Amino acid sequence: MNICAYSYEEYLNLIRSFHGNLAPGMIIGGFMVDLAMKNLPEGEFFDAICETPVCLPDAIQILTPCTIGNGWLSIINFGRFAVTLYEKYNGKGVRSFLDTKKLEYWPEVRDWYLKKKKKNEQDTDLLLEQIREAGTGLLGIQLVQVEPEKVRRKKMGPVGICRVCGEAYPLRHGESCLSCQGDTPYTAVTNVK
Repeated sequence: MNICAYSYEEYLNLIRSFHGNLAPGMIIGGFMVDLAMKNLPEGEFFDAICETPVCLPDAIQILTPCTIGNGWLSIINFGRFAVTLYEKYNGKGVRSFLDTKKLEYWPEVRDWYLKKKKKNEQDTDLLLEQIREAGTGLLGIQLVQVEPEKVRRKKMGPVGICRVCGEAYPLRHGESCLSCQGDTPYTAVTNVK
């Protein structure tokens, strides 16, 4: 059993090193990316859309050239466990998703995915075995037409120096950076040096 260019065991090792733990969502994500890659319409260049920020983006980033950093991976948080790979110029693509209709055959996967059991109540060994056994049998696939301009990352544009903090920021954000406008997770900032 292979997931893209890796054996199943090699992929599990990649998950551990990249994601930090053997997450069920990362394993399923590998099957999703593999299925989408095998059904991708012809074309040399493709981008990805991920419909959740949880686990699945990491599978996309380790199995494809699409990353958040290079802008080829867009995360649109619909809260659905799905990935779309599409030809970046014409938008023809394939969407792979965790099909809830197929979960009835895999009760431990169903209970994990639908959060019917708390983590400490789950049988992790059984869950991982069911994921491995089911493989792409947990998934659905759809042909889609993407409007690339709706998901492509916007260019930064002109850059200026924030009049409040002195750091560089995109001028399109206004007279100061978003953080200094109050859109920040920080309650206090102290320069160390």
